[in-house]
Amino acid sequence: MQLNRRHLMALTLALAFSSAHANGVSDKEIVLGTHLDLSGPTATGSAMLRNAMQMRIDEANATGIHGRKLRLVTEDNGSQPQMAVRAVQKMIRSDQVFALVNPFGSGTNAATVKMATDAGVVVFAPWAASAVIQRVSGNSPLLFTTIQNYDTTTAAGLDWAINNWGVKRIGVIYQEGPLGELMRAGINTAMQKNNLTVAAEAAYKVGDIDFSSQVARMRAANVDLIFSGTVIRETVGVMSEVKKLNWSDVKVLTGIPGRSSIVTNLGKDTVEGLYGIGGWKLHDPNNASDPEAKQFFADYRQQFGHEADENAANAYSYMGWFIDGLQAAGPDLTAQTFSEAMKNVSHQDFTTYAKQSWANNHVTPELVSIDQAQNGQWVQIASPTGNE
Repeated sequence: MQLNRRHLMALTLALAFSSAHANGVSDKEIVLGTHLDLSGPTATGSAMLRNAMQMRIDEANATGIHGRKLRLVTEDNGSQPQMAVRAVQKMIRSDQVFALVNPFGSGTNAATVKMATDAGVVVFAPWAASAVIQRVSGNSPLLFTTIQNYDTTTAAGLDWAINNWGVKRIGVIYQEGPLGELMRAGINTAMQKNNLTVAAEAAYKVGDIDFSSQVARMRAANVDLIFSGTVIRETVGVMSEVKKLNWSDVKVLTGIPGRSSIVTNLGKDTVEGLYGIGGWKLHDPNNASDPEAKQFFADYRQQFGHEADENAANAYSYMGWFIDGLQAAGPDLTAQTFSEAMKNVSHQDFTTYAKQSWANNHVTPELVSIDQAQNGQWVQIASPTGNE
Protein backbone atom coordinates (compact mmCIF):
# COMPACT_ATOMS: atom_id res chain seq x y z
CA MET A 1 0.00 0.00 0.00
CA GLN A 2 1.33 3.39 -0.97
CA LEU A 3 1.32 6.01 1.78
CA ASN A 4 0.25 9.51 0.87
CA ARG A 5 1.79 12.62 2.34
CA ARG A 6 -0.84 12.94 5.08
CA HIS A 7 -0.30 9.36 6.19
CA LEU A 8 3.45 9.86 6.28
CA MET A 9 3.06 12.96 8.41
CA ALA A 10 0.76 11.18 10.85
CA LEU A 11 3.19 8.26 11.11
CA THR A 12 6.10 10.62 11.69
CA LEU A 13 4.23 12.39 14.49
CA ALA A 14 3.26 9.11 16.08
CA LEU A 15 6.85 7.88 16.05
CA ALA A 16 8.05 11.20 17.46
CA PHE A 17 5.52 10.99 20.28
CA SER A 18 6.48 7.38 20.99
CA SER A 19 10.18 8.20 21.10
CA ALA A 20 9.45 11.11 23.44
CA HIS A 21 8.17 8.73 26.11
CA ALA A 22 10.62 8.46 28.98
CA ASN A 23 12.02 5.15 30.16
CA GLY A 24 9.45 3.39 32.31
CA VAL A 25 6.55 5.30 30.77
CA SER A 26 4.09 3.59 28.44
CA ASP A 27 0.54 4.43 27.48
CA LYS A 28 -0.75 2.43 30.46
CA GLU A 29 2.04 2.29 33.03
CA ILE A 30 4.73 4.26 34.88
CA VAL A 31 7.47 2.10 36.42
CA LEU A 32 9.03 3.39 39.63
CA GLY A 33 11.92 1.96 41.61
CA THR A 34 13.46 2.17 45.04
CA HIS A 35 16.35 0.57 46.91
CA LEU A 36 15.97 -0.10 50.62
CA ASP A 37 17.83 -1.90 53.39
CA LEU A 38 15.79 -5.10 53.41
CA SER A 39 18.51 -7.37 54.81
CA GLY A 40 20.76 -5.11 56.88
CA PRO A 41 20.61 -3.26 60.20
CA THR A 42 17.45 -1.28 59.42
CA ALA A 43 15.50 -3.98 57.59
CA THR A 44 12.42 -3.70 59.80
CA GLY A 45 12.08 0.02 59.19
CA SER A 46 12.77 -0.31 55.47
CA ALA A 47 9.99 -2.85 55.09
CA MET A 48 7.64 -0.19 56.46
CA LEU A 49 8.87 2.28 53.86
CA ARG A 50 8.08 -0.21 51.10
CA ASN A 51 4.64 -0.97 52.53
CA ALA A 52 3.71 2.70 52.88
CA MET A 53 4.84 3.55 49.36
CA GLN A 54 2.82 0.68 47.93
CA MET A 55 -0.21 1.76 49.93
CA ARG A 56 -0.06 5.26 48.44
CA ILE A 57 0.49 3.82 44.96
CA ASP A 58 -2.57 1.58 45.34
CA GLU A 59 -4.63 4.64 46.27
CA ALA A 60 -3.43 6.50 43.17
CA ASN A 61 -4.01 3.48 40.94
CA ALA A 62 -7.67 3.39 41.97
CA THR A 63 -8.22 6.34 39.62
CA GLY A 64 -5.01 6.33 37.59
CA ILE A 65 -2.70 9.16 36.53
CA HIS A 66 -3.57 10.46 33.09
CA GLY A 67 -4.71 6.96 32.14
CA ARG A 68 -1.66 5.23 33.58
CA LYS A 69 -1.07 2.98 36.60
CA LEU A 70 2.04 2.98 38.79
CA ARG A 71 4.20 -0.09 39.35
CA LEU A 72 6.91 -0.17 42.03
CA VAL A 73 10.11 -2.21 41.72
CA THR A 74 11.89 -2.68 45.07
CA GLU A 75 15.51 -3.81 45.43
CA ASP A 76 17.61 -4.57 48.52
CA ASN A 77 20.69 -2.42 49.17
CA GLY A 78 21.55 -4.02 52.54
CA SER A 79 22.89 -0.60 53.60
CA GLN A 80 25.91 -1.42 51.39
CA PRO A 81 26.90 1.01 48.62
CA GLN A 82 28.09 -1.79 46.32
CA MET A 83 24.75 -3.59 46.66
CA ALA A 84 22.97 -0.33 45.90
CA VAL A 85 25.04 0.16 42.74
CA ARG A 86 24.05 -3.27 41.46
CA ALA A 87 20.41 -2.66 42.36
CA VAL A 88 20.24 0.69 40.57
CA GLN A 89 22.06 -0.66 37.51
CA LYS A 90 19.45 -3.41 37.31
CA MET A 91 16.54 -1.00 37.69
CA ILE A 92 17.93 1.34 35.03
CA ARG A 93 18.85 -1.33 32.48
CA SER A 94 16.33 -4.11 33.02
CA ASP A 95 13.33 -2.44 34.62
CA GLN A 96 13.87 0.90 32.86
CA VAL A 97 12.39 2.81 35.80
CA PHE A 98 11.18 6.36 35.33
CA ALA A 99 12.14 7.43 38.86
CA LEU A 100 13.65 6.26 42.12
CA VAL A 101 11.42 7.31 45.03
CA ASN A 102 12.37 7.15 48.72
CA PRO A 103 15.69 5.28 48.20
CA PHE A 104 17.26 4.68 51.61
CA GLY A 105 20.68 5.54 53.04
CA SER A 106 23.31 8.27 52.74
CA GLY A 107 26.09 5.98 51.54
CA THR A 108 23.87 4.00 49.19
CA ASN A 109 22.38 7.13 47.64
CA ALA A 110 25.75 8.85 47.33
CA ALA A 111 27.00 5.81 45.41
CA THR A 112 24.07 5.78 42.97
CA VAL A 113 22.45 9.19 42.53
CA LYS A 114 24.69 10.45 39.73
CA MET A 115 24.41 7.16 37.87
CA ALA A 116 20.64 7.46 38.02
CA THR A 117 20.28 11.12 37.07
CA ASP A 118 22.89 10.80 34.30
CA ALA A 119 20.69 8.02 32.87
CA GLY A 120 17.72 10.40 32.87
CA VAL A 121 16.08 8.85 35.93
CA VAL A 122 14.35 11.16 38.41
CA VAL A 123 15.50 10.69 42.02
CA PHE A 124 12.87 11.88 44.47
CA ALA A 125 13.11 12.09 48.28
CA PRO A 126 16.30 10.10 48.91
CA TRP A 127 16.69 9.28 52.63
CA ALA A 128 20.17 10.73 52.94
CA ALA A 129 22.20 13.82 53.72
CA SER A 130 20.60 16.16 51.20
CA ALA A 131 23.53 18.56 50.76
CA VAL A 132 25.87 15.64 50.05
CA ILE A 133 23.48 14.01 47.58
CA GLN A 134 22.87 17.30 45.76
CA ARG A 135 26.63 17.85 45.46
CA VAL A 136 27.35 14.30 44.27
CA SER A 137 24.65 14.58 41.61
CA GLY A 138 26.15 17.82 40.33
CA ASN A 139 22.93 19.58 41.41
CA SER A 140 20.98 17.64 38.84
CA PRO A 141 17.57 19.10 37.92
CA LEU A 142 16.23 15.53 38.17
CA LEU A 143 17.02 15.29 41.90
CA PHE A 144 14.55 16.51 44.54
CA THR A 145 15.67 16.27 48.19
CA THR A 146 13.21 16.32 51.09
CA ILE A 147 15.40 15.53 54.11
CA GLN A 148 16.29 18.76 55.92
CA ASN A 149 19.97 19.63 55.72
CA TYR A 150 21.91 18.25 58.65
CA ASP A 151 24.04 21.38 59.11
CA THR A 152 21.23 23.95 59.30
CA THR A 153 18.97 21.74 61.42
CA THR A 154 21.80 20.89 63.80
CA ALA A 155 22.56 24.58 64.19
CA ALA A 156 18.90 25.40 64.94
CA GLY A 157 18.47 22.54 67.42
CA LEU A 158 21.72 23.11 69.29
CA ASP A 159 21.10 26.86 69.49
CA TRP A 160 17.72 26.11 71.10
CA ALA A 161 19.37 23.75 73.60
CA ILE A 162 22.03 26.28 74.58
CA ASN A 163 19.50 29.01 75.15
CA ASN A 164 16.84 26.93 76.90
CA TRP A 165 18.94 24.54 78.96
CA GLY A 166 21.76 26.92 79.81
CA VAL A 167 24.41 24.35 78.84
CA LYS A 168 27.95 25.68 78.50
CA ARG A 169 30.27 22.67 78.27
CA ILE A 170 29.31 20.87 75.08
CA GLY A 171 30.91 17.68 73.83
CA VAL A 172 30.52 16.28 70.33
CA ILE A 173 30.56 12.69 69.07
CA TYR A 174 30.30 12.52 65.30
CA GLN A 175 30.72 10.14 62.39
CA GLU A 176 33.78 10.52 60.19
CA GLY A 177 33.00 11.53 56.62
CA PRO A 178 30.40 13.74 54.90
CA LEU A 179 27.59 13.20 57.42
CA GLY A 180 29.81 14.14 60.35
CA GLU A 181 31.21 17.12 58.49
CA LEU A 182 27.70 18.49 57.96
CA MET A 183 26.82 17.96 61.63
CA ARG A 184 30.08 19.57 62.70
CA ALA A 185 29.39 22.60 60.48
CA GLY A 186 26.02 23.09 62.19
CA ILE A 187 27.61 22.73 65.61
CA ASN A 188 30.20 25.36 64.72
CA THR A 189 27.45 27.76 63.64
CA ALA A 190 25.55 27.37 66.93
CA MET A 191 28.70 27.62 69.05
CA GLN A 192 29.90 30.77 67.32
CA LYS A 193 26.48 32.36 67.62
CA ASN A 194 26.58 31.80 71.40
CA ASN A 195 30.30 32.62 71.87
CA LEU A 196 31.11 29.08 73.01
CA THR A 197 33.75 26.53 72.08
CA VAL A 198 33.47 22.75 72.04
CA ALA A 199 34.75 21.27 75.31
CA ALA A 200 35.52 17.82 73.89
CA GLU A 201 35.04 15.96 70.63
CA ALA A 202 35.43 12.38 69.45
CA ALA A 203 34.95 10.90 66.01
CA TYR A 204 33.97 7.36 65.08
CA LYS A 205 34.08 5.31 61.90
CA VAL A 206 31.02 4.10 60.02
CA GLY A 207 30.07 0.71 61.45
CA ASP A 208 31.66 1.19 64.88
CA ILE A 209 29.68 -0.44 67.68
CA ASP A 210 31.82 0.38 70.74
CA PHE A 211 31.47 3.97 71.95
CA SER A 212 33.04 3.55 75.37
CA SER A 213 36.14 5.60 74.57
CA GLN A 214 34.16 8.45 73.00
CA VAL A 215 31.77 8.71 75.94
CA ALA A 216 34.65 8.40 78.40
CA ARG A 217 36.26 11.42 76.76
CA MET A 218 33.04 13.38 77.25
CA ARG A 219 32.93 12.35 80.91
CA ALA A 220 36.56 13.32 81.48
CA ALA A 221 35.78 16.78 80.07
CA ASN A 222 32.79 17.07 82.42
CA VAL A 223 30.45 18.18 79.63
CA ASP A 224 26.84 19.02 80.44
CA LEU A 225 25.57 18.25 76.91
CA ILE A 226 26.68 15.62 74.42
CA PHE A 227 25.69 16.31 70.83
CA SER A 228 25.48 12.90 69.18
CA GLY A 229 26.01 13.30 65.44
CA THR A 230 25.06 9.69 64.88
CA VAL A 231 22.70 7.48 62.91
CA ILE A 232 20.43 4.79 64.28
CA ARG A 233 22.56 2.05 65.87
CA GLU A 234 25.33 4.46 66.81
CA THR A 235 22.83 6.66 68.66
CA VAL A 236 21.77 3.65 70.72
CA GLY A 237 25.44 2.84 71.30
CA VAL A 238 26.23 6.29 72.68
CA MET A 239 23.25 6.23 75.03
CA SER A 240 24.17 2.72 76.18
CA GLU A 241 27.59 3.93 77.33
CA VAL A 242 26.08 6.95 79.08
CA LYS A 243 23.72 4.65 80.98
CA LYS A 244 26.54 2.25 81.89
CA LEU A 245 28.32 5.15 83.58
CA ASN A 246 25.13 6.09 85.48
CA TRP A 247 25.74 9.57 84.12
CA SER A 248 22.40 11.15 84.92
CA ASP A 249 23.32 14.84 84.92
CA VAL A 250 24.29 15.06 81.25
CA LYS A 251 21.86 15.68 78.41
CA VAL A 252 22.31 13.86 75.08
CA LEU A 253 20.93 15.52 71.95
CA THR A 254 21.02 13.72 68.60
CA GLY A 255 20.48 15.14 65.13
CA ILE A 256 17.80 14.29 62.57
CA PRO A 257 19.29 10.88 61.59
CA GLY A 258 19.14 9.70 65.21
CA ARG A 259 15.66 10.97 66.01
CA SER A 260 13.86 7.97 64.61
CA SER A 261 11.35 5.51 65.97
CA ILE A 262 13.80 2.80 64.93
CA VAL A 263 16.08 4.19 67.67
CA THR A 264 13.38 3.93 70.33
CA ASN A 265 12.38 0.46 69.11
CA LEU A 266 15.95 -0.83 69.10
CA GLY A 267 17.17 0.98 72.20
CA LYS A 268 14.09 0.65 74.39
CA ASP A 269 15.03 1.62 77.99
CA THR A 270 18.60 2.36 76.90
CA VAL A 271 17.55 5.50 75.01
CA GLU A 272 14.99 6.70 77.56
CA GLY A 273 15.55 10.42 78.11
CA LEU A 274 17.46 10.96 74.85
CA TYR A 275 16.69 14.26 73.10
CA GLY A 276 16.42 14.52 69.32
CA ILE A 277 16.08 17.13 66.60
CA GLY A 278 12.93 16.31 64.65
CA GLY A 279 12.07 17.41 61.14
CA TRP A 280 8.49 16.19 60.82
CA LYS A 281 5.35 15.79 62.90
CA LEU A 282 5.00 12.81 65.20
CA HIS A 283 1.74 10.98 65.82
CA ASP A 284 0.89 8.13 68.17
CA PRO A 285 -0.60 5.43 65.91
CA ASN A 286 -3.07 4.43 68.63
CA ASN A 287 -4.10 7.93 69.68
CA ALA A 288 -3.70 10.14 66.61
CA SER A 289 -5.97 13.18 66.75
CA ASP A 290 -5.26 14.50 63.25
CA PRO A 291 -7.95 12.96 60.96
CA GLU A 292 -5.51 12.41 58.10
CA ALA A 293 -2.95 10.75 60.37
CA LYS A 294 -5.65 8.65 62.02
CA GLN A 295 -6.81 7.39 58.62
CA PHE A 296 -3.27 6.58 57.50
CA PHE A 297 -2.47 4.52 60.60
CA ALA A 298 -5.81 2.70 60.44
CA ASP A 299 -5.39 1.83 56.76
CA TYR A 300 -1.81 0.70 57.28
CA ARG A 301 -2.79 -1.46 60.27
CA GLN A 302 -5.59 -3.08 58.31
CA GLN A 303 -3.40 -3.89 55.30
CA PHE A 304 -0.20 -5.02 57.01
CA GLY A 305 -1.26 -6.19 60.46
CA HIS A 306 1.07 -4.01 62.51
CA GLU A 307 1.57 -0.38 63.44
CA ALA A 308 3.26 2.10 61.11
CA ASP A 309 5.96 4.40 62.43
CA GLU A 310 6.78 7.98 61.45
CA ASN A 311 9.19 6.75 58.77
CA ALA A 312 6.37 4.89 57.07
CA ALA A 313 4.25 8.02 57.33
CA ASN A 314 6.99 10.06 55.67
CA ALA A 315 7.46 7.52 52.88
CA TYR A 316 3.70 7.66 52.25
CA SER A 317 3.80 11.47 52.32
CA TYR A 318 6.75 11.79 49.93
CA MET A 319 5.20 9.31 47.51
CA GLY A 320 2.06 11.44 47.61
CA TRP A 321 4.07 14.55 46.77
CA PHE A 322 5.74 12.70 43.90
CA ILE A 323 2.35 11.58 42.57
CA ASP A 324 1.14 15.19 42.70
CA GLY A 325 4.11 16.03 40.49
CA LEU A 326 3.14 13.33 38.00
CA GLN A 327 -0.37 14.79 37.84
CA ALA A 328 1.01 18.28 37.28
CA ALA A 329 3.35 17.11 34.51
CA GLY A 330 0.40 16.06 32.36
CA PRO A 331 0.03 13.13 29.96
CA ASP A 332 3.19 13.85 27.93
CA LEU A 333 5.45 12.62 30.72
CA THR A 334 9.23 12.81 30.53
CA ALA A 335 11.85 13.39 33.19
CA GLN A 336 12.14 16.97 31.97
CA THR A 337 8.42 17.73 32.01
CA PHE A 338 8.17 16.21 35.47
CA SER A 339 11.11 18.25 36.75
CA GLU A 340 9.66 21.51 35.48
CA ALA A 341 6.18 20.77 36.83
CA MET A 342 7.42 19.53 40.20
CA LYS A 343 9.16 22.81 40.96
CA ASN A 344 5.75 24.46 41.28
CA VAL A 345 4.06 21.74 43.34
CA SER A 346 3.82 22.49 47.07
CA HIS A 347 2.95 19.99 49.78
CA GLN A 348 1.33 19.90 53.20
CA ASP A 349 -0.13 16.98 55.12
CA PHE A 350 -0.16 15.32 58.54
CA THR A 351 3.63 14.86 58.52
CA THR A 352 4.67 18.47 57.85
CA TYR A 353 5.06 21.44 60.21
CA ALA A 354 4.11 23.88 57.43
CA LYS A 355 3.44 24.02 53.70
CA GLN A 356 6.54 22.86 51.87
CA SER A 357 7.87 23.93 48.50
CA TRP A 358 11.18 23.91 46.65
CA ALA A 359 14.29 26.09 46.61
CA ASN A 360 16.86 24.77 44.14
CA ASN A 361 15.12 21.38 44.22
CA HIS A 362 15.44 21.15 48.01
CA VAL A 363 12.58 21.29 50.50
CA THR A 364 11.81 24.59 52.18
CA PRO A 365 11.20 25.76 54.89
CA GLU A 366 13.48 23.70 57.11
CA LEU A 367 11.74 23.61 60.47
CA VAL A 368 12.77 21.42 63.40
CA SER A 369 11.39 20.58 66.83
CA ILE A 370 13.07 19.22 69.96
CA ASP A 371 11.71 15.85 71.03
CA GLN A 372 12.52 13.43 73.87
CA ALA A 373 12.31 9.64 74.10
CA GLN A 374 9.71 8.94 76.79
CA ASN A 375 8.27 5.49 77.46
CA GLY A 376 9.41 4.21 74.09
CA GLN A 377 8.07 7.12 72.03
CA TRP A 378 9.30 10.49 70.85
CA VAL A 379 7.44 13.33 72.55
CA GLN A 380 7.72 16.92 71.29
CA ILE A 381 8.96 19.29 73.98
CA ALA A 382 9.66 22.37 71.85
CA SER A 383 7.71 23.79 68.91
CA PRO A 384 9.23 23.91 65.43
CA THR A 385 11.86 26.53 64.76
CA GLY A 386 14.54 27.09 62.16
CA ASN A 387 14.95 28.38 58.61
CA GLU A 388 11.71 29.91 57.40
